[in-house]
Amino acid sequence: MSTATLTPPVTTPTATPAARRSWFSDVWLVMTRELRPVVREPFSVVFGLVQPLVFLGLFGPLLVGSVGEQGLSGADVWQWFVPAILVMTTLFGTSTTGANLQQEMQTGAHERMLVTPLSRSSQLVGRSLKEMVPLTAQAVVVVLVMLPFGFRADPVGGVVGILMLAVLGIGIGSLSYALAIAVRKQEWMFWVVQQTFLFPLLILSGMLLPLETGPAWMRAASTVNPLRWVVDAERALFAGDLSATAVGWGWLAALATAAVGLVVGVRTIVRSTD
Repeated sequence: MSTATLTPPVTTPTATPAARRSWFSDVWLVMTRELRPVVREPFSVVFGLVQPLVFLGLFGPLLVGSVGEQGLSGADVWQWFVPAILVMTTLFGTSTTGANLQQEMQTGAHERMLVTPLSRSSQLVGRSLKEMVPLTAQAVVVVLVMLPFGFRADPVGGVVGILMLAVLGIGIGSLSYALAIAVRKQEWMFWVVQQTFLFPLLILSGMLLPLETGPAWMRAASTVNPLRWVVDAERALFAGDLSATAVGWGWLAALATAAVGLVVGVRTIVRSTD
């Protein structure tokens, strides 16, 4: 009498949630996590509008008065000044995002995120992509506020211009996050470095005053400032000149800033150990 040999059934191991999750879903998860506080308390987005509106309300009339003597109308000044203010809003808003990461480091939230199954690169990219939402909202509000004052925004050019600002903001925001991680043991250094680079970039971009009347060394220095090319591109786009050479240079500067920012940011967060 033969006995049957019982063999255990072969089971195929099911994929764990971590295995089924893709890098893109990690990015989406981090981005939506970062957006929840903004949706619940949009005060930060509203507060970010104070500075550009102050510049438009106080600095703008001075420009109108000064160029009025040269035969330019107020509407022409707004065509020159409003796109630059949008770039300034992007610069100011995204360059300070590292301060939010510093707060998470103090509370331990950042360390808890690092030990999750989420890849570290997706955490940086998700945080950076989150900046596109408040930047877009602020840009739309500024444009709508300035329309009654004579500012003319080409619809297609305006959309392309806001998209360019979002790409630029991803790069600057990534660099800000990288800076916050690099100086995590000396938090005060974040603001020292941020302020040191902020105002030279602002002045050498031609946002507030035309560089054509500046000294030769300043015009030469502005050529290596990516913000200068983005500012020129934004002015052309909002004027409806989508095929201008300045637009191509602006996209190149924005994409290069985003690429450098993401590379530096990802390398910094991957190498961070505490």
